[in-house]
Amino acid sequence: MEHITLLLGIVIITALVFDFTNGFHDTANAMATTISTGALKPKTAVAMSAVLNLVGAFMSVEVAKTISKGLVNEEGIQPEVIFAALVGAILWNLVTWLVGLPSSSSHALMGGLIGAAVASAGLGAVNGDVVVTKVLIPAVAAPLVAGVASLLAARVTYKLGGHVGEKTSAKGYRAGQIASAGLVSLAHGTNDAQKTMGIITLALVAGGALHPGANPPVWVIVSAGMAIALGTYLGGWRIIRTMGKGLTDLQPQQGFAAQTSAASVILASSSLGFSLSTTHACSGAVMGAGLGRKGGVVRWSTATRMFVAWGLTLPAAALVSALAEMVMRTGDVGIAAVTVFLVGSCLAIWLISRRKVVDHHNVNDVQPADTEAPGVVTTAMAAVTVPPTAAAVAGEELKATIPAPAAPTTPSAPAATV
Repeated sequence: MEHITLLLGIVIITALVFDFTNGFHDTANAMATTISTGALKPKTAVAMSAVLNLVGAFMSVEVAKTISKGLVNEEGIQPEVIFAALVGAILWNLVTWLVGLPSSSSHALMGGLIGAAVASAGLGAVNGDVVVTKVLIPAVAAPLVAGVASLLAARVTYKLGGHVGEKTSAKGYRAGQIASAGLVSLAHGTNDAQKTMGIITLALVAGGALHPGANPPVWVIVSAGMAIALGTYLGGWRIIRTMGKGLTDLQPQQGFAAQTSAASVILASSSLGFSLSTTHACSGAVMGAGLGRKGGVVRWSTATRMFVAWGLTLPAAALVSALAEMVMRTGDVGIAAVTVFLVGSCLAIWLISRRKVVDHHNVNDVQPADTEAPGVVTTAMAAVTVPPTAAAVAGEELKATIPAPAAPTTPSAPAATV
Protein backbone atom coordinates (compact mmCIF):
# COMPACT_ATOMS: atom_id res chain seq x y z
CA MET A 1 0.00 0.00 0.00
CA GLU A 2 2.89 2.37 0.73
CA HIS A 3 4.24 1.75 -2.77
CA ILE A 4 0.85 2.53 -4.33
CA THR A 5 0.46 5.64 -2.16
CA LEU A 6 3.91 6.91 -3.14
CA LEU A 7 3.28 6.20 -6.81
CA LEU A 8 -0.11 7.86 -6.62
CA GLY A 9 1.51 10.97 -5.15
CA ILE A 10 4.05 11.01 -7.98
CA VAL A 11 1.24 10.72 -10.53
CA ILE A 12 -0.69 13.61 -8.96
CA ILE A 13 2.40 15.85 -8.91
CA THR A 14 3.19 14.93 -12.52
CA ALA A 15 -0.40 15.72 -13.51
CA LEU A 16 -0.09 19.18 -11.95
CA VAL A 17 3.20 19.66 -13.84
CA PHE A 18 1.34 18.85 -17.04
CA ASP A 19 -1.35 21.35 -16.05
CA PHE A 20 1.37 23.96 -15.52
CA THR A 21 2.82 23.30 -19.01
CA ASN A 22 -0.71 23.43 -20.40
CA GLY A 23 -1.08 26.90 -18.90
CA PHE A 24 2.00 28.47 -20.48
CA HIS A 25 1.54 26.46 -23.68
CA ASP A 26 -1.99 27.78 -24.20
CA THR A 27 -1.62 31.36 -22.97
CA ALA A 28 -1.32 32.31 -26.64
CA ASN A 29 -4.86 31.11 -27.29
CA ALA A 30 -6.33 33.92 -25.23
CA MET A 31 -3.77 36.69 -25.34
CA ALA A 32 -1.67 36.46 -28.50
CA THR A 33 -3.87 38.75 -30.60
CA THR A 34 -4.40 41.18 -27.71
CA ILE A 35 -0.63 41.48 -27.24
CA SER A 36 0.20 41.69 -30.97
CA THR A 37 -2.27 44.54 -31.59
CA GLY A 38 -1.13 46.45 -28.51
CA ALA A 39 -4.51 46.32 -26.76
CA LEU A 40 -2.76 45.20 -23.55
CA LYS A 41 0.84 45.13 -22.38
CA PRO A 42 2.26 41.58 -22.37
CA LYS A 43 2.59 41.14 -18.61
CA THR A 44 -0.82 42.67 -17.94
CA ALA A 45 -2.39 40.36 -20.51
CA VAL A 46 -0.99 37.14 -19.04
CA ALA A 47 -1.88 38.22 -15.49
CA MET A 48 -5.50 38.80 -16.50
CA SER A 49 -5.59 35.50 -18.34
CA ALA A 50 -4.23 33.64 -15.31
CA VAL A 51 -6.95 34.96 -13.00
CA LEU A 52 -9.75 34.14 -15.45
CA ASN A 53 -8.34 30.65 -16.08
CA LEU A 54 -8.59 30.03 -12.36
CA VAL A 55 -12.18 31.28 -12.25
CA GLY A 56 -13.15 29.16 -15.25
CA ALA A 57 -11.84 26.02 -13.57
CA PHE A 58 -14.70 26.18 -11.05
CA MET A 59 -17.50 26.70 -13.56
CA SER A 60 -18.01 23.14 -14.85
CA VAL A 61 -16.78 19.53 -14.58
CA GLU A 62 -18.29 18.11 -17.77
CA VAL A 63 -14.97 17.82 -19.61
CA ALA A 64 -13.35 16.30 -16.51
CA LYS A 65 -16.02 13.58 -16.60
CA THR A 66 -15.19 12.85 -20.24
CA ILE A 67 -11.54 12.27 -19.32
CA SER A 68 -12.08 10.35 -16.08
CA LYS A 69 -15.09 8.25 -17.08
CA GLY A 70 -15.50 8.14 -20.84
CA LEU A 71 -12.21 8.01 -22.74
CA VAL A 72 -10.83 4.77 -21.26
CA ASN A 73 -12.33 2.02 -19.14
CA GLU A 74 -11.56 2.61 -15.47
CA GLU A 75 -11.40 -1.11 -14.68
CA GLY A 76 -7.89 -2.47 -14.90
CA ILE A 77 -6.21 0.95 -15.27
CA GLN A 78 -3.30 1.27 -12.84
CA PRO A 79 -1.53 4.44 -11.64
CA GLU A 80 1.48 3.45 -13.77
CA VAL A 81 -0.67 3.87 -16.87
CA ILE A 82 -1.66 7.39 -15.85
CA PHE A 83 1.97 8.28 -15.16
CA ALA A 84 3.05 6.98 -18.57
CA ALA A 85 0.28 9.02 -20.24
CA LEU A 86 1.51 12.19 -18.53
CA VAL A 87 5.11 11.55 -19.61
CA GLY A 88 4.14 11.55 -23.29
CA ALA A 89 1.90 14.62 -22.92
CA ILE A 90 4.45 16.72 -21.02
CA LEU A 91 7.29 15.98 -23.43
CA TRP A 92 5.16 16.81 -26.48
CA ASN A 93 4.06 20.07 -24.86
CA LEU A 94 7.65 21.10 -24.17
CA VAL A 95 8.99 20.13 -27.61
CA THR A 96 6.29 22.09 -29.44
CA TRP A 97 6.76 25.03 -27.05
CA LEU A 98 10.49 25.03 -27.82
CA VAL A 99 9.88 25.41 -31.55
CA GLY A 100 6.98 27.83 -31.01
CA LEU A 101 4.22 25.70 -32.49
CA PRO A 102 0.70 26.04 -31.04
CA SER A 103 -0.16 22.33 -30.83
CA SER A 104 -2.92 20.89 -28.66
CA SER A 105 -2.14 20.12 -25.02
CA SER A 106 -5.52 18.39 -24.86
CA HIS A 107 -4.70 16.00 -27.67
CA ALA A 108 -1.26 15.38 -26.18
CA LEU A 109 -2.91 14.28 -22.93
CA MET A 110 -5.54 12.15 -24.65
CA GLY A 111 -2.99 10.62 -27.00
CA GLY A 112 -0.79 9.74 -24.05
CA LEU A 113 -3.71 8.20 -22.18
CA ILE A 114 -4.79 6.15 -25.20
CA GLY A 115 -1.26 4.91 -25.92
CA ALA A 116 -0.56 3.91 -22.30
CA ALA A 117 -3.96 2.23 -21.92
CA VAL A 118 -3.55 0.22 -25.12
CA ALA A 119 -0.03 -0.84 -24.14
CA SER A 120 -1.30 -1.94 -20.73
CA ALA A 121 -4.67 -3.58 -21.44
CA GLY A 122 -5.10 -3.71 -25.23
CA LEU A 123 -7.46 -1.91 -27.59
CA GLY A 124 -10.46 -2.86 -25.47
CA ALA A 125 -9.33 -0.40 -22.79
CA VAL A 126 -10.25 2.55 -25.02
CA ASN A 127 -13.84 3.59 -25.75
CA GLY A 128 -13.62 4.16 -29.48
CA ASP A 129 -17.01 5.83 -29.84
CA VAL A 130 -16.06 8.48 -27.25
CA VAL A 131 -12.74 9.08 -29.01
CA VAL A 132 -14.52 9.67 -32.33
CA THR A 133 -17.48 11.76 -31.14
CA LYS A 134 -15.85 13.83 -28.40
CA VAL A 135 -12.22 14.06 -29.57
CA LEU A 136 -11.65 13.49 -33.29
CA ILE A 137 -14.77 15.17 -34.70
CA PRO A 138 -14.30 18.32 -32.56
CA ALA A 139 -10.61 18.34 -33.58
CA VAL A 140 -11.59 18.71 -37.23
CA ALA A 141 -14.69 20.84 -36.75
CA ALA A 142 -13.32 23.36 -34.22
CA PRO A 143 -10.76 25.18 -36.45
CA LEU A 144 -13.12 25.15 -39.43
CA VAL A 145 -16.11 26.51 -37.52
CA ALA A 146 -14.03 29.08 -35.64
CA GLY A 147 -12.19 30.08 -38.83
CA VAL A 148 -15.33 30.64 -40.90
CA ALA A 149 -17.06 32.48 -38.05
CA SER A 150 -14.01 34.68 -37.54
CA LEU A 151 -13.67 35.46 -41.25
CA LEU A 152 -17.31 36.53 -41.47
CA ALA A 153 -17.11 38.48 -38.20
CA ALA A 154 -14.02 40.35 -39.39
CA ARG A 155 -15.71 41.36 -42.63
CA VAL A 156 -18.82 42.50 -40.79
CA THR A 157 -16.77 44.61 -38.35
CA TYR A 158 -14.93 46.34 -41.19
CA LYS A 159 -18.18 46.99 -43.03
CA LEU A 160 -19.97 48.38 -39.98
CA GLY A 161 -16.99 50.49 -38.98
CA GLY A 162 -16.34 51.89 -42.42
CA HIS A 163 -17.96 55.23 -41.63
CA VAL A 164 -16.04 55.63 -38.37
CA GLY A 165 -12.60 57.21 -38.22
CA GLU A 166 -9.69 54.80 -38.10
CA LYS A 167 -8.42 56.00 -34.71
CA THR A 168 -11.87 55.87 -33.12
CA SER A 169 -12.55 52.45 -34.57
CA ALA A 170 -9.21 51.02 -33.43
CA LYS A 171 -9.72 52.37 -29.90
CA GLY A 172 -13.17 50.84 -29.63
CA TYR A 173 -12.05 47.46 -30.92
CA ARG A 174 -9.07 47.40 -28.58
CA ALA A 175 -11.53 47.69 -25.70
CA GLY A 176 -13.56 44.92 -27.28
CA GLN A 177 -10.43 42.82 -27.60
CA ILE A 178 -9.74 43.05 -23.88
CA ALA A 179 -13.27 41.85 -23.11
CA SER A 180 -13.16 39.04 -25.68
CA ALA A 181 -9.67 37.95 -24.52
CA GLY A 182 -11.04 37.68 -21.00
CA LEU A 183 -13.87 35.53 -22.34
CA VAL A 184 -11.39 33.21 -24.10
CA SER A 185 -9.38 32.86 -20.87
CA LEU A 186 -12.54 32.04 -18.95
CA ALA A 187 -13.51 29.50 -21.60
CA HIS A 188 -10.02 27.99 -21.50
CA GLY A 189 -10.38 27.44 -17.76
CA THR A 190 -13.73 25.69 -18.25
CA ASN A 191 -12.16 23.28 -20.75
CA ASP A 192 -8.42 22.73 -20.31
CA ALA A 193 -8.15 22.94 -16.51
CA GLN A 194 -10.75 20.20 -16.30
CA LYS A 195 -8.62 17.77 -18.27
CA THR A 196 -6.09 17.64 -15.47
CA MET A 197 -8.93 17.30 -12.96
CA GLY A 198 -10.14 14.32 -14.95
CA ILE A 199 -6.72 12.67 -15.14
CA ILE A 200 -6.10 13.10 -11.38
CA THR A 201 -9.57 11.71 -10.63
CA LEU A 202 -8.84 8.73 -12.88
CA ALA A 203 -5.55 8.16 -11.04
CA LEU A 204 -7.34 8.30 -7.66
CA VAL A 205 -9.84 5.72 -8.87
CA ALA A 206 -7.05 3.52 -10.23
CA GLY A 207 -5.20 3.78 -6.90
CA GLY A 208 -8.29 2.90 -4.88
CA ALA A 209 -8.60 6.33 -3.24
CA LEU A 210 -11.96 7.04 -4.96
CA HIS A 211 -14.79 4.77 -6.04
CA PRO A 212 -15.39 4.35 -9.79
CA GLY A 213 -17.61 7.06 -11.28
CA ALA A 214 -16.73 9.66 -8.63
CA ASN A 215 -16.59 13.35 -9.55
CA PRO A 216 -13.38 15.36 -8.97
CA PRO A 217 -12.94 16.30 -5.27
CA VAL A 218 -12.77 19.97 -4.37
CA TRP A 219 -9.03 19.86 -3.64
CA VAL A 220 -8.44 18.45 -7.13
CA ILE A 221 -10.41 21.32 -8.70
CA VAL A 222 -8.50 23.92 -6.65
CA SER A 223 -5.03 22.47 -7.32
CA ALA A 224 -5.66 22.06 -11.05
CA GLY A 225 -6.98 25.61 -11.31
CA MET A 226 -3.97 27.01 -9.46
CA ALA A 227 -1.47 25.06 -11.58
CA ILE A 228 -2.88 26.19 -14.92
CA ALA A 229 -3.19 29.79 -13.67
CA LEU A 230 0.48 29.83 -12.62
CA GLY A 231 1.59 28.44 -15.96
CA THR A 232 -0.55 31.01 -17.75
CA TYR A 233 0.99 33.88 -15.81
CA LEU A 234 4.53 32.86 -16.76
CA GLY A 235 3.44 33.10 -20.38
CA GLY A 236 4.42 30.87 -23.29
CA TRP A 237 6.06 33.71 -25.16
CA ARG A 238 7.34 31.55 -28.02
CA ILE A 239 3.85 30.41 -28.94
CA ILE A 240 2.38 33.86 -28.32
CA ARG A 241 4.81 35.17 -30.95
CA THR A 242 3.65 32.56 -33.49
CA MET A 243 -0.07 33.09 -32.83
CA GLY A 244 0.11 36.87 -32.63
CA LYS A 245 2.56 37.72 -35.42
CA GLY A 246 3.75 34.49 -37.04
CA LEU A 247 0.47 33.44 -38.69
CA THR A 248 -0.77 36.84 -39.86
CA ASP A 249 -0.68 40.53 -38.99
CA LEU A 250 -3.86 41.49 -37.16
CA GLN A 251 -5.53 44.82 -36.64
CA PRO A 252 -7.75 45.42 -33.58
CA GLN A 253 -10.91 44.68 -35.59
CA GLN A 254 -9.53 41.31 -36.62
CA GLY A 255 -8.31 40.51 -33.11
CA PHE A 256 -11.75 41.19 -31.70
CA ALA A 257 -13.40 38.98 -34.34
CA ALA A 258 -10.94 36.13 -33.77
CA GLN A 259 -11.25 36.08 -29.98
CA THR A 260 -15.03 36.39 -29.92
CA SER A 261 -15.45 33.55 -32.42
CA ALA A 262 -13.00 31.28 -30.58
CA ALA A 263 -14.60 31.92 -27.19
CA SER A 264 -18.05 31.07 -28.55
CA VAL A 265 -16.83 27.75 -29.95
CA ILE A 266 -14.96 26.80 -26.76
CA LEU A 267 -17.81 27.62 -24.40
CA ALA A 268 -20.30 25.70 -26.53
CA SER A 269 -17.98 22.66 -26.53
CA SER A 270 -17.42 22.82 -22.77
CA SER A 271 -21.16 22.80 -22.10
CA LEU A 272 -21.51 19.66 -24.25
CA GLY A 273 -18.57 17.90 -22.58
CA PHE A 274 -16.44 17.87 -25.74
CA SER A 275 -12.72 17.69 -24.97
CA LEU A 276 -12.04 20.43 -27.48
CA SER A 277 -8.60 21.66 -28.42
CA THR A 278 -8.65 25.36 -27.59
CA THR A 279 -5.48 25.68 -29.66
CA HIS A 280 -7.26 24.41 -32.77
CA ALA A 281 -10.19 26.75 -32.24
CA CYS A 282 -8.06 29.83 -31.58
CA SER A 283 -5.60 29.14 -34.40
CA GLY A 284 -8.45 28.64 -36.87
CA ALA A 285 -10.02 31.89 -35.68
CA VAL A 286 -6.75 33.81 -36.13
CA MET A 287 -6.33 32.56 -39.70
CA GLY A 288 -9.97 33.30 -40.50
CA ALA A 289 -9.59 36.83 -39.15
CA GLY A 290 -6.41 37.26 -41.19
CA LEU A 291 -8.33 36.46 -44.36
CA GLY A 292 -11.28 38.59 -43.29
CA ARG A 293 -9.50 41.88 -44.00
CA LYS A 294 -9.15 43.00 -47.58
CA GLY A 295 -5.53 42.46 -48.50
CA GLY A 296 -4.92 40.32 -45.40
CA VAL A 297 -2.12 37.75 -45.65
CA VAL A 298 -1.71 34.42 -43.86
CA ARG A 299 1.79 33.04 -43.40
CA TRP A 300 1.08 29.64 -44.93
CA SER A 301 4.53 28.17 -44.24
CA THR A 302 3.94 28.61 -40.51
CA ALA A 303 0.36 27.34 -40.84
CA THR A 304 1.60 24.21 -42.63
CA ARG A 305 4.08 23.46 -39.85
CA MET A 306 1.28 23.93 -37.36
CA PHE A 307 -1.05 21.55 -39.24
CA VAL A 308 1.68 18.90 -39.32
CA ALA A 309 2.15 19.26 -35.55
CA TRP A 310 -1.61 18.87 -35.04
CA GLY A 311 -1.59 15.64 -37.00
CA LEU A 312 1.39 14.24 -35.10
CA THR A 313 0.20 15.15 -31.60
CA LEU A 314 -2.03 12.15 -30.84
CA PRO A 315 0.23 9.43 -32.32
CA ALA A 316 3.49 10.94 -31.03
CA ALA A 317 2.24 11.30 -27.46
CA ALA A 318 0.66 7.84 -27.64
CA LEU A 319 3.92 6.26 -28.80
CA VAL A 320 6.05 7.85 -26.07
CA SER A 321 3.49 6.94 -23.40
CA ALA A 322 3.23 3.35 -24.63
CA LEU A 323 7.02 2.96 -24.45
CA ALA A 324 7.07 4.49 -20.96
CA GLU A 325 4.38 2.06 -19.81
CA MET A 326 6.36 -0.91 -21.13
CA VAL A 327 9.47 0.23 -19.26
CA MET A 328 7.54 0.67 -16.02
CA ARG A 329 6.31 -2.93 -16.15
CA THR A 330 9.71 -3.96 -14.81
CA GLY A 331 8.78 -2.52 -11.42
CA ASP A 332 10.40 0.11 -9.25
CA VAL A 333 13.52 0.27 -11.41
CA GLY A 334 11.44 0.99 -14.50
CA ILE A 335 9.39 3.66 -12.71
CA ALA A 336 12.59 5.33 -11.48
CA ALA A 337 14.11 5.18 -15.00
CA VAL A 338 11.07 6.82 -16.57
CA THR A 339 11.03 9.51 -13.87
CA VAL A 340 14.71 10.30 -14.42
CA PHE A 341 14.16 10.38 -18.18
CA LEU A 342 11.25 12.81 -17.81
CA VAL A 343 13.12 15.17 -15.48
CA GLY A 344 16.29 15.05 -17.61
CA SER A 345 14.38 15.72 -20.83
CA CYS A 346 12.54 18.69 -19.31
CA LEU A 347 15.83 20.17 -18.08
CA ALA A 348 17.51 19.65 -21.47
CA ILE A 349 14.65 21.37 -23.33
CA TRP A 350 14.75 24.30 -20.92
CA LEU A 351 18.52 24.71 -21.36
CA ILE A 352 18.15 24.67 -25.15
CA SER A 353 15.46 27.35 -24.91
CA ARG A 354 17.90 29.64 -23.07
CA ARG A 355 20.09 29.91 -26.17
CA LYS A 356 17.54 32.20 -27.78
CA VAL A 357 15.25 33.73 -25.20
CA VAL A 358 11.77 34.92 -26.16
CA ASP A 359 9.97 36.95 -23.50
CA HIS A 360 7.66 39.94 -23.09
CA HIS A 361 10.39 42.28 -24.34
CA ASN A 362 10.72 40.77 -27.83
CA VAL A 363 7.51 38.78 -28.29
CA ASN A 364 6.33 41.03 -31.15
CA ASP A 365 9.65 41.12 -33.01
CA VAL A 366 8.57 39.16 -36.10
CA GLN A 367 8.92 39.80 -39.82
CA PRO A 368 5.56 41.00 -41.22
CA ALA A 369 3.51 38.28 -42.88
CA ASP A 370 3.13 40.20 -46.14
CA THR A 371 6.91 40.18 -46.71
CA GLU A 372 7.06 36.39 -46.82
CA ALA A 373 7.67 34.66 -50.14
CA PRO A 374 4.45 33.23 -51.64
CA GLY A 375 3.66 29.78 -50.27
CA VAL A 376 1.83 26.84 -51.82
CA VAL A 377 -1.66 28.16 -51.02
CA THR A 378 -0.93 31.68 -52.23
CA THR A 379 0.62 30.34 -55.45
CA ALA A 380 -2.36 28.06 -56.05
CA MET A 381 -4.81 30.91 -55.54
CA ALA A 382 -2.87 33.08 -57.97
CA ALA A 383 -2.89 30.27 -60.54
CA VAL A 384 -6.69 30.09 -60.64
CA THR A 385 -7.25 33.86 -60.68
CA VAL A 386 -8.72 35.09 -63.98
CA PRO A 387 -6.02 37.11 -65.78
CA PRO A 388 -6.83 40.64 -66.97
CA THR A 389 -7.95 41.05 -70.57
CA ALA A 390 -5.59 42.42 -73.21
CA ALA A 391 -7.72 45.55 -73.52
CA ALA A 392 -7.49 46.18 -69.79
CA VAL A 393 -3.72 45.75 -69.88
CA ALA A 394 -3.41 48.09 -72.85
CA GLY A 395 -5.59 50.63 -71.10
CA GLU A 396 -3.41 50.60 -68.01
CA GLU A 397 -0.27 50.97 -70.13
CA LEU A 398 -1.83 53.93 -72.00
CA LYS A 399 -2.70 55.63 -68.74
CA ALA A 400 0.87 55.27 -67.59
CA THR A 401 2.16 57.05 -70.73
CA ILE A 402 -0.19 60.06 -70.52
CA PRO A 403 1.42 62.83 -68.49
CA ALA A 404 -0.54 64.20 -65.59
CA PRO A 405 -2.24 67.56 -66.31
CA ALA A 406 -0.36 70.56 -65.09
CA ALA A 407 -1.69 72.25 -62.02
CA PRO A 408 -3.70 75.40 -62.85
CA THR A 409 -1.84 78.61 -62.33
CA THR A 410 -3.30 81.75 -60.85
CA PRO A 411 -3.08 84.67 -63.34
CA SER A 412 -0.86 87.42 -62.13
CA ALA A 413 -2.29 90.84 -61.49
CA PRO A 414 -1.83 93.35 -64.34
CA ALA A 415 1.07 95.68 -64.00
CA ALA A 416 0.25 99.02 -62.54
CA THR A 417 0.27 101.93 -65.03
CA VAL A 418 1.91 105.17 -64.30
